[in-house]
Amino acid sequence: MALTLFLGALLSVSFADAAIQNAMMRGRPSLPKVYVPERTLTSPNGTVLPPLKTTYYFDQLVDHNNPSRGTFQQRYWMSWEYYQNGILLPSYFVMEVLDLRTPMPPGGPIILSTPGESNADGFEGYLTNNTINGLIAQQQQGATIVIEHRFFGKSNPYDNLTSQSLELLTVQQAIDDLVYFAQNADLPMPCGDNVKPNTTPWVLIGGSYSGALTSWTMVNKPGIFHAGYASSAVVEAIIDFYDYFTPIRENMPQNCSSDVQAVIAYLDEIYAKNDTTAIQDLKEVFGLGDLSHTDDFAAALQLNLFEWQNLQPDGGPGGRFFKFCDALEVKDGVQAPVTGWGLEHAISSWGSYWNTTYYTSVCNSFGAEECLGTYDTSQPFWSNVTVDNDNRSWFWLVCNQFGFYQVGPPEGQPAVVSRILQPNYLERQCVNMFPQKFSSLPSPSASDVNSAYHGKDVNVDRLYFANGYSDPWREATVSAESLHKPSTDQQPVYMSDGVHCTDMITENGIRDQTVFKVQMVALDYMKKWLA
Repeated sequence: MALTLFLGALLSVSFADAAIQNAMMRGRPSLPKVYVPERTLTSPNGTVLPPLKTTYYFDQLVDHNNPSRGTFQQRYWMSWEYYQNGILLPSYFVMEVLDLRTPMPPGGPIILSTPGESNADGFEGYLTNNTINGLIAQQQQGATIVIEHRFFGKSNPYDNLTSQSLELLTVQQAIDDLVYFAQNADLPMPCGDNVKPNTTPWVLIGGSYSGALTSWTMVNKPGIFHAGYASSAVVEAIIDFYDYFTPIRENMPQNCSSDVQAVIAYLDEIYAKNDTTAIQDLKEVFGLGDLSHTDDFAAALQLNLFEWQNLQPDGGPGGRFFKFCDALEVKDGVQAPVTGWGLEHAISSWGSYWNTTYYTSVCNSFGAEECLGTYDTSQPFWSNVTVDNDNRSWFWLVCNQFGFYQVGPPEGQPAVVSRILQPNYLERQCVNMFPQKFSSLPSPSASDVNSAYHGKDVNVDRLYFANGYSDPWREATVSAESLHKPSTDQQPVYMSDGVHCTDMITENGIRDQTVFKVQMVALDYMKKWLA
């Protein structure tokens, strides 16, 4: 589907639907998965612990505004590998680098996180010291929890994702879920019924949307979570989010940027002239001649840019984004100058990359209209209301509250994405997906979200923000270039050279010193705040 701001795979639908998903996999503000180690876990006193993938269930309120509507089972995962009962025996890396050679008092904090807009299966790595969650838990002798967000994965108040059911998918209900869990969960570890926030410090951690949820929760429900860590937190809801592509354009190889801009400028020019022959010829070069609508073609070209968000320090030059740029900029073994090779070669080489490599990876064996078109509302993608459909649930939040429409920039600004794409292109698809909710193009309540939860104006004690200079979501974070938000001891703001949620993963700190610094400073603050 050309609705490229959403990420995920819909496992419960047909293979044709799965192909549609591949075309819209890039661009959602998502948390990267982390390797889940296959090893026997023991507590500090030597007790063998349940496997990390052991699933627990909490009776969560269906509607926090009306508890009489009952409860649903919300899934969570937990590890108390580092919790309580004596001196930890940290690994060499943690002992030497984090200076954990002296014992901490028993009974540390509870570290709670949610992957946000995803099925939480596969995020058990956030229970371990492969992530900042586990590093904090190890340092402070705490326990880690990953909880699944309502209406994602298998944590659903109802057995469907109709518009009526999804009325209970809001930021406020998600905040209330985290608070209600912290205040009421009897955890499966020893003495797990006696670690509520009134006796034990809780730390809320999140990245991307769940990073924003961390900030919004600490604003909305002060005093529940003693400290927070928000990575690449998209705290400012922005409807017309053309600035998503600004860090990409600024940080990608400049010869590649130059040639992409040339092709996009040409597309916009012939579209403005209504030169249907030239438009069709351009589609044919990319193997997309059967794509009926020019805006869908423009959205298809976005897909290559969305690959940037997935870059991590351990990816190297073999990443998919750089393969795309190499296809445009390496000719007969020679790299293009900073100005690129020019329009003619850029069209030819970009089109060849789509024909020989990219199209199949996106669309499998399906035709362009079936795979990338957004106008045929008879496709089951729009009407599938079965649960565990991350795209539909995230779509609901975007259409109703966030916007985050990744579109072309205003006139006068450099463009690596076509100006054909404006918010109404995505708003039309909100109507496609939720005709029972929207009879006309909706306007998300982004300003209400920013007002209620303070957006970039957040001012909360003991909340650590970590962001990346190259993150395409940077302008929705407290590190937006236009903001100049100061870092303070009570609300530190630190930047690495990373991309999206890079600092969440321990390995990235080993490979990149700027990421390592962000992680180490966070651990220092947590040690002080949780003393």
